[in-house]
Amino acid sequence: MLKGNVIIGQSGGPTSVINSSLAGIIETARDVADINKVCGMRWGIEGFMKGDVVDLSAEDSATVKLLRQTPSSILGSSRHKVQDADMPLILEQLKKFDIRTFFLIGGNDTMDTIHRVTEYAASQGYEMCGLGIPKTVDNDLFGTDHTPGYASAAKFTALSVQQSGRLARDMQKVDQFVIYQSIGRDAGWLTAAAALAKRDESEAPHLLYIPERVFDKDKFLSDVEQAYAKYGFVSIACGEGLKYADGVPVSASETRDKFANIEFGAMGGTSVGMNLHRMISDKFSWRGEFQITESLPMCAADRAVAQDIDEAYMCGAAAVKLAAENKSGVMVSLERTSNDPYKCTTGETPLCDVAVRAKPMPDEFINAAGNFVTDAFFDYLRPLVGELPEYANLKYSGVSNQ
Repeated sequence: MLKGNVIIGQSGGPTSVINSSLAGIIETARDVADINKVCGMRWGIEGFMKGDVVDLSAEDSATVKLLRQTPSSILGSSRHKVQDADMPLILEQLKKFDIRTFFLIGGNDTMDTIHRVTEYAASQGYEMCGLGIPKTVDNDLFGTDHTPGYASAAKFTALSVQQSGRLARDMQKVDQFVIYQSIGRDAGWLTAAAALAKRDESEAPHLLYIPERVFDKDKFLSDVEQAYAKYGFVSIACGEGLKYADGVPVSASETRDKFANIEFGAMGGTSVGMNLHRMISDKFSWRGEFQITESLPMCAADRAVAQDIDEAYMCGAAAVKLAAENKSGVMVSLERTSNDPYKCTTGETPLCDVAVRAKPMPDEFINAAGNFVTDAFFDYLRPLVGELPEYANLKYSGVSNQ
C-alpha cells in the first residue's frame, strides 16, 4: 500500500447505514502499517477543497464503534459538482495532506467525482489510490447486486405503506384513497419496496407507479377505478420521478440541481403525489390523502436492517483491503452468492462503469401492466429486508338474532 494518509468523504443524500461504512474504513485502516492517519472531509469534496479536514485517527474506539448505529452522514455531505477548474486545487490539497488513499462513500454522482479525481491525479504523476464505497437508498448503482442503505430504506417504505394501508382500509368511509410518494429520481427500486407490505390481494398497496414506465393518466385513472371497485378503497405508491411519454415530469418541476438532475422535492413544481391526488379527486370527486416522506427513509435508524448495517461495514473494510493491494479506480460491490439461505460477499467494479449511470429495475421485476411488481422482485428483496410484522385481521362475523 502507498505509504501516507487516508482521507474519507461522504457525499450526496445520507442513509441510515452510511456511517457503518465509515466505521469499517476507520477500524480496518488502524491495522494497516503504511497508513499514518485516517482523515475525514468535512462537507465532502467541497469542504476538502477549502482544507476542512479532520483527524479521524484521534477518535476513540467507542465512538467509532457507535458509528455503526448512527444515522445520517456524520462528516457532513455535499452535492458540489466537480469542475475541471477544481482539479488543480484538489491536487494541491491531496499533496498538502499527503493523501495517498482517497475514499468517497456515495452514489452515481459521487462515483463520477472519485473517478475524475483519481484519473486527474494519475495524469499529473501523483501516486494515489482512489476507491468508491457504494451508498444510495435508490439502489440504482451499476456493478453491485444492491447498495448499502437500500434494504433499510426499503423496510421503512414497506412498513409505512403496510401501516398506512391499514389506516386507509379502516378509514375508507372518510378517505377513499391514499397515495404514498417515494424518493427515486430515475429508478423505482424504493417505490417498489412498498409491495412487501402486501400479504393478500386486498391489502395495500394496490397499485405501484415507477419511473421505468411511462405514466399514462387515462390508464392510471382506469386502474384506480378498478381497484376501488374491488377493494372499497385504493392504496397507491408512486415514485417521485414519474414522467409522461414526452418526458415532462408528472410533478411539473423545472428546478434542477448542480448535476442537472430535476429536483422533484424542490420549489418550482408540485409533487407527483399532489398531482395524482388532484387527478383522482377531479375525476371521481373522492376524498383522499397523500404521504410524502422525502428524506426520512435516508435517516430512520430505528428501522435499519441489521444485515444492512453489517454489509455497509463490510464494504468499508473491503475498500481498505483493496487499497492495501494497490487497487485503484474501482468501487466496492456487493455480490449475492446465495438466496436461500441468503449469502453475500464483496467484489469490485470499475468506477468508469458506475459513474453517472442509473440502474433501472429490470423488466422481469415489473408486471405486464406496469403498475406492480412480479414474484421475481419479491425473491430479490425479501432476503434483504427480512420479515415484516404480522397484524390481526377480524372475521367480521355477523351477530345472529337467535
